[in-house]
Amino acid sequence: MRQQLATLALLAFALCATPAVAQETADALQGYWVSDVTTPRPRGDLVVTQDSHAWRARFGDAAGDASLNAGELRLRFPRGLGAFRGALSRDRRRLDGFWIQDGDQGQPLAMPLSLHRDKHGAWRATVAPLDPRFTLYLRIFRRDDGVLIGAFRNPQRNTRGGGSRLFVEREGATVRFLENKDGLSGIIHQATFIPAPDRIRMLWRETGETIDLVRQPPEKAPGYFPRPSGAPPYLYTRPQETGDGWRTARAGSVGFDETALAGVAQHIAASDPAVRQPALIHSLLVARRGRLVLDEYFFGHDGNTLHDLRSAGKTFASVMLGAAMQSGVAISPDTSVASLMHSRAPFANPSPAKDRITLAHLMTHASGLACNDNDEASPGGEDTMQSQTAQPDWWKYTLDLPMQNEPGARYAYCSGGMNLVGGALTAATGAWLPALFDRTVARPLQFGPYAWNLAPDGEGYLGGGSRLRPRDLLKIGQMYLDGGVWRGRRIVSKAWVARSTAPIVTINEQTTGLDTETLHNTYFGGADGYAWHTFDVTVGGRTYREYEAAGNGGQILAVVPELELAVVLTGGNYNQGFIWGRWRDEIVGGAIIAAIRD
Repeated sequence: MRQQLATLALLAFALCATPAVAQETADALQGYWVSDVTTPRPRGDLVVTQDSHAWRARFGDAAGDASLNAGELRLRFPRGLGAFRGALSRDRRRLDGFWIQDGDQGQPLAMPLSLHRDKHGAWRATVAPLDPRFTLYLRIFRRDDGVLIGAFRNPQRNTRGGGSRLFVEREGATVRFLENKDGLSGIIHQATFIPAPDRIRMLWRETGETIDLVRQPPEKAPGYFPRPSGAPPYLYTRPQETGDGWRTARAGSVGFDETALAGVAQHIAASDPAVRQPALIHSLLVARRGRLVLDEYFFGHDGNTLHDLRSAGKTFASVMLGAAMQSGVAISPDTSVASLMHSRAPFANPSPAKDRITLAHLMTHASGLACNDNDEASPGGEDTMQSQTAQPDWWKYTLDLPMQNEPGARYAYCSGGMNLVGGALTAATGAWLPALFDRTVARPLQFGPYAWNLAPDGEGYLGGGSRLRPRDLLKIGQMYLDGGVWRGRRIVSKAWVARSTAPIVTINEQTTGLDTETLHNTYFGGADGYAWHTFDVTVGGRTYREYEAAGNGGQILAVVPELELAVVLTGGNYNQGFIWGRWRDEIVGGAIIAAIRD
């Protein structure tokens, strides 16, 4: 009897202790976990020599193939090490061009690179490529009601593991992240806890790779927080003048209430990225009356970070077209696309309507081609175009699409069509698109480093994705505010600024053919000019006209001419338009314009 009673007592103790032990074990998971993987791209010295009219090149210990055609030197190195494309300067002291490397999202990247001639007659430069990086942060914490929560955050792609916040359970070494509490059907991830050092090992489905999230103190997870853990409270300061062409000033000197404007940055800096719908703002820049007055960065970004502009890069189609027209190239919005791209004829699905497509139709997403990025069944959608391998020439791919509507009759967002503007510019100018951008935009506006996406055939891609420093993107807005001039140098005409930013195609039920609910779930409204989006922003009962470049995730260049105001936001809310789509009204209007006093 005594033995039975003892056994029952031990069993009762075990049953009572198990929940407490389980909670204690689960509580040990609380804190910050980090996986940070960088994939190094080849780097080192690039050396080019010429003797007896033959060109030779070495990159590190690898010899490259060299060819010269129409004054352009092309180098290609084995094993995917990279390539170079450029030309000699008139005095032969430099080789100006682009280093071409593998990108991180399936497209090669071209980055400007100049080789300088040394005393031995060789041209040299050090290649410093962009290294793809994938960082995953996990914070595990107890909610106010005691429930254990896990929040994954990824700054590069905003991959969140299936939910903004997941429930966390632990049983021994097994860690589960669940969609529904206490529901096995809701398991999204099953991971393994490994001690010494503490780490959580799991398959990350979005990349298809097994990763180790290592426990780290908050100061070792700088990109998780808007400002580093333990940093002093935000204090407004005048932006630095770095020699990049920007003149800076205190916000108060150009009519801002400095306390109110600083409050915008303070709010971002103090935000909690673990909330269900966080605003992941990477940078906020403000210029007024020609002066840069706010230049702030968050979540581990800084002024030298090249940020992916996504579709905000489409606006360069309009800027480069204006610059080409300004330089006397025979091209305009009314130019027929088929006539410029005749070298790629004949086109599949021929139609008289296809011959009537102009650059204006492409830049207002009204070409009539069967191309709609928001329709998975559309043959011309960007994802479909980029995933197919039968046609590496994306200009030809788009030109071969069937016609779905008369040009100008329907609005349908089409990255392939905007990219086709790049083909027209290449055909009209005879210049490779990255080189044209460098000559007409980047150098005149004193840009720093940047990267340009390429198509599989090596041509420049104008459907979005260029990577810039936010200060350089803001220069486009200031240049337009100044009537097409940057620091005394004309880039585009004043007439082009007015014409290209005027609303041309209103985005509504009639122009899209969508019902009201689908329209609101697909587009932000407003109207499109030539590769610019236009909106009305109402603040304090007063309405201002605004035009902007905008891209997935919160890449925004907003220009408000009446207030001599230009704003840049970059962000990481990819595929969350319901978050970043509010920034125009809530931040540009409700916070920045609201802080203007005169």
